[in-house]
Parts: sequence; C-alpha cells; structure tokens
Amino acid sequence: MISTQNWADAEQLWEYQQMHHELRPCSVAIGLGSHDLGVAEVAADLYRRGMAPLIVFTGATSRTTRERMPRGEAEHYRERALELGVPDSAILVEPQARNTGENIRFSRSLLAEQSVPVESVLLVSKPYEERRAYATARKLWPEVEIVSASAPMTFAEYVDSIQDARLVFDMLVGAQQRLLIYPQQGFLIDQVAPTAVSAAYERLCADGFTSRLVAGQ
Repeated sequence: MISTQNWADAEQLWEYQQMHHELRPCSVAIGLGSHDLGVAEVAADLYRRGMAPLIVFTGATSRTTRERMPRGEAEHYRERALELGVPDSAILVEPQARNTGENIRFSRSLLAEQSVPVESVLLVSKPYEERRAYATARKLWPEVEIVSASAPMTFAEYVDSIQDARLVFDMLVGAQQRLLIYPQQGFLIDQVAPTAVSAAYERLCADGFTSRLVAGQ
C-alpha cells in the first residue's frame, strides 16, 4: 500500500531531481541511453526547434534494455529520431557507454574525434535523472555549460506513463541515494539537498522503497 505521505515524499524527490533549467540553443544535444525512448523524442524535438544542430545518442545495453533494445540504446534512439524527421547527418551514435560517466566521457571523445567544437551541451535524460546527469557532466566536463532537459511531464503523468507507481518510487529513491554517495567516489559534484528532500528520502527508505538502492551503502 502506498500512502498519501509516500506520494508527497516521492513528489519532493521528483521536483529536486529536475534542474528546471531554461532551455536555450547549445552546441550539441546529448541523449543519455536508457529504457525510455522519450529521451530520443525530446532530443528530436529540441533539434527541430533549433536548440542544437547535432545530436549524440549514447548507450550500449543493460539488463533492463537488452530485450527491448537489442541493437543498443543509442541505435534505437537514432532510429526513433529518424522516424521523427531528424536527418541522419545530424546524428552521431556512441554505442559503448554503460553508465552515466561513460555516456559523458565517450560522447566527449566522439565529438573531439569529429572535430565538433563544444561550448555548451543540452543534456537530455529521463526527468528524474536530470540532476545526477548534470552533476556527472559538471564533474567530467567542467569547461562546458550544461543545460538539462527532459520530457515536460508532471510527476502524476510520469507515474501514469510507467503504469507502476512502486517502481517509479523505487527509482526516485535509488537516484537520490546516488546523489548522496557518488560524490564520495569521485563520480559527480557534491550537492546539498534541502532538509525536506532528505527527510522525504529517509521516510521512503524506511517504508521499503529500496529495490533500486546500491547495495552495501
């Protein structure tokens, strides 16, 4: 049973984990691989709106995408963007990355190999991954400006799209834990969460929304 307090706490995490950046034109858009083809759709929309002249889709496969995206996350993203009218000449594919750090490092290397000058990046992710993606990019690519983007959805709309509220709650809790522990491991910049967000995270952990936590932390 998911309580009213659980819903309120999960929405606290949802709001915190989005950066609420104002979109603006950037040198390139980078779509971070995942199970969610919505990332490719957002990147394609940003391209059509003139927000970036080039898109990099980055991602191999994982245990959650192996069956749904057998050709790799980045390649499936590319195919979706082509369906939406993005020309193939405006897409680069990075098919090796298996985590957010590799997404950033490998995309940066690919752009350098292609002699693409980069001053700013539209970093496109799932809505609840915005802050972790941003913090990772700021750690690994500090000289460029990072503008976070994701599908413009409310928390209720996202839960409805996934059709599994408990899974969404677990993912939000897992994302929050990584914001806490990954700076200590050198994976991303440190960020201080508001007291209300920390309290919401602790209550959700105590209520058992823990399937996406990193073990041993």
